[in-house]
Amino acid sequence: MPNVIPTKGGLLAARRTLSLARLGFELMDRKRNILIREMMALIDAANELQGKIDDTFGRAYAALLDANISLGLIGNLTQAVELDDSVRIRFRSVMGVEIPAVTAADSEPDDIPYGLAFINTTLDRAYVEFLRLKTFICRLAEMETSVYRLAYAIKKTQKRANALQNIIIPNLTADVKYIVEALEEKEREEFVRLKVLKNI
Repeated sequence: MPNVIPTKGGLLAARRTLSLARLGFELMDRKRNILIREMMALIDAANELQGKIDDTFGRAYAALLDANISLGLIGNLTQAVELDDSVRIRFRSVMGVEIPAVTAADSEPDDIPYGLAFINTTLDRAYVEFLRLKTFICRLAEMETSVYRLAYAIKKTQKRANALQNIIIPNLTADVKYIVEALEEKEREEFVRLKVLKNI
């Protein structure tokens, strides 16, 4: 037997709560669908980007190998390249989920950070390929982080939707049914009592 008072006010309150729970479930279901759609788009884009990264890695290491062969080991030349701190992270919200937006410097350098003495174009090609690779890796990190956050939000939303659908809404429906039956029973009792009084 539910823990509710079988009154008309209780019935109205229970029906309002039931209506609100159904609306909440509908909104949770919509949110889950939107998050799933967003995650699937990111997964497709990440798979495509992974292919580009693999190709760029191959070209970058081939260019580095060419530079090492033509210039000798270039470890001392790389000391001239400054530390890159151009990666910036901002956040955007998708249905209340904070998604990172990672931006890096352009993949095409404005100027070469090392001197022109004792080098040739093989080092320039390696430098440009690794810059391009950095941009791709930043975008992939953004996508993978977004996918993990969306997956967590989907799981949490699914739990809430399931709780509404399988526990709260059935309990509220049972409460409404109990109150309606109790009120109908009281009405029948009142009708019989009035009929008996009328006959007396």
